[in-house]
Amino acid sequence: MSLFKTMTIAGAVLAGALTASAALAEDTIKVGVLHSLSGTMAISETTLKDTVLFLIDEQNKKGGVLGKKLEPVVVDPASNWPLFAEKARELISKDKVSVVFGCWTSVSRKSVLPVFKELNSILFYPVQYEGEESERNVFYTGAAPNQQAIPAVDYLMSADGGSVKRWVLAGTDYVYPRTTNKILEAYLKAKGVAAEDIMINYTPFGHSDWQSIVADIKKFGSAGKKTAVVSTINGDANVPFYKELGNQGIKATDIPVVAFSVGEEELAGLDAKPLVGHLAAWNYFESIKTPENAQFIKDWQAFTKNPKRTTNDPMEATVIGFHAWVAAVTKAGTTDTDKVIDTLPGTKVPNLTGGTAEVLPNHHITKPVYIGEIKADGQFDIVWQTKSLVPGAAWSSYLEGSKDLVADWVTLKCGNYNTITKKCGG
Repeated sequence: MSLFKTMTIAGAVLAGALTASAALAEDTIKVGVLHSLSGTMAISETTLKDTVLFLIDEQNKKGGVLGKKLEPVVVDPASNWPLFAEKARELISKDKVSVVFGCWTSVSRKSVLPVFKELNSILFYPVQYEGEESERNVFYTGAAPNQQAIPAVDYLMSADGGSVKRWVLAGTDYVYPRTTNKILEAYLKAKGVAAEDIMINYTPFGHSDWQSIVADIKKFGSAGKKTAVVSTINGDANVPFYKELGNQGIKATDIPVVAFSVGEEELAGLDAKPLVGHLAAWNYFESIKTPENAQFIKDWQAFTKNPKRTTNDPMEATVIGFHAWVAAVTKAGTTDTDKVIDTLPGTKVPNLTGGTAEVLPNHHITKPVYIGEIKADGQFDIVWQTKSLVPGAAWSSYLEGSKDLVADWVTLKCGNYNTITKKCGG
């Protein structure tokens, strides 16, 4: 056989292999997973990575989407905020994912926003956050402040919640706690709370020495007025914080703590007995009794091969976002970013608490709100809930510069439309 003929055959084989490889790639729809699997936020985010893998597995058993299997592409931004942006760019540009499910902290979300806007891709963000944002390329399936922080304070102010008069706003030092506490401080003052009855404290990510801070909280709560801690402490810093509360004998009957970032997953790594009676505000708890939730827990534990594996609120937000994306892609008949973005508002999917979540024109969703009381086994007793679904508000009515803004990507095509000047802020 001539060298030329051999080269021709080899070239044909190579071309055929490349064509087959390209065809195989086109037979799948790639889904990006952008959650920290190491570093301070791994305690919370690893479960969300597993949740997306579980949802993809379940969807593929149903035949995938548009007749194609879903293919997860998992990266580890390692609790490193600039690395989130690098990994997002890699997922969109190199791996050619059609959608990304990811981020936990607001600083990580803020880090990736320019990338999603520049490359015109879609991010589903599944965690409670501070609001004050509505981006065309982002869908916020976690709680806005009016779906978690404000209802939690209302509950604590009520007779059922202990008629709290003094407030400790304790958070990790980044944008979510600072902005949330800015909103809460304005809200409390509007409700007649004096400035001297509000104590605000911030600590770095991964903070471990809580002795003096908890002592200050204890002293602040000894002034003769019912005191509560509103906690926006994130990540593994919660472990030593709660341990120190127990060490200093602070019980929920003395100074209750209501947390916005502590759920079943975080409590699984703690001795929950000293925390009994402390609170968390979420839109979902594993202990909620509905057929939908029971089936989800059963399927989740079967997938993870762990009958003790817990569920939590950001997981449910991931479930809602994933199913909304699948529904929108199916309706649009394509994974094209612009068409899917335009199709998502108005999409309704079941939540796990027996209701329906709707994607709103401001790219937030409707949610119930629950207050749960920590039990010794790390689960929650539901002590309060809203009577109806609460639509997520992108902008706070309690902040100057925000109260006149609305977000509407359907009619106004704007995330920060000023109702006074009748102009979009860009």
